[in-house]
Amino acid sequence: MAAESRRDGGRSTVLGDAQLGELGDVLRGVIAASVAKTGRAVLDIVDVGGGTGGLAVPLATLGHNVTVVDPSPDALAAAQRRAAEVSAPLTAVQGEAASVDSVAGMAAADLVICHNVLEYVDSPGDAMAAIARVLRPSGTVSVLASNTVAAVLHRALAGRFAEARRMLLEGESTAGVPRRFTLPELTALIEGSGLRAGEAHGLRVFVGLLPGALVDGDPGAAAGLQALERAAATYPALRDIAAQLHVLGHR
Repeated sequence: MAAESRRDGGRSTVLGDAQLGELGDVLRGVIAASVAKTGRAVLDIVDVGGGTGGLAVPLATLGHNVTVVDPSPDALAAAQRRAAEVSAPLTAVQGEAASVDSVAGMAAADLVICHNVLEYVDSPGDAMAAIARVLRPSGTVSVLASNTVAAVLHRALAGRFAEARRMLLEGESTAGVPRRFTLPELTALIEGSGLRAGEAHGLRVFVGLLPGALVDGDPGAAAGLQALERAAATYPALRDIAAQLHVLGHR
């Protein structure tokens, strides 16, 4: 699968239609705060590496001006088709994360989405610096990335002890393997771009650790797990072992 397809696969759970998880609540709060601060009901939003529009289209249906920037013309075409199906205006621009400021414009966005992108770019620092330049004063970036700690834990539980130890001590340097980040590393990236790091959340703390048989076909169990995930998202000891880490950065 192409990188943009893998990234987009995890997006629809963040801000879908009626099934919103913890990050949906967070993004709604960010949008509401920005609307109140700017006095504008319609925000300018840039989705970096937005793939086929799994997150961008729902945001556009809320009435905001949404631009998807992605290196894949095929993914952008799919995003436009998805937007057309729900009559949501969407701007699609081909470009890389590290040069998003040149295609989206300087100080052009109230909110930038950067979900499942830093794992794949050549230089996460350059990408974050470009994103920071796109943000307006008081703008916010939403960063979501895979967690190193979770990857180590999952490998250890699968009996892959040598691999878990190597990942813990050395990180991942194999070509073609997506990066993972710890919370301090993500925070440092955000602050290194001149932004202020804000709230941090964990996504999918328990889902990857539990056998599917515990919730398959049991709506009550699935609802209970969802409620537990929402409660664990900001509980530091549990948040830090989540499959993905979510951090807000503020201009």
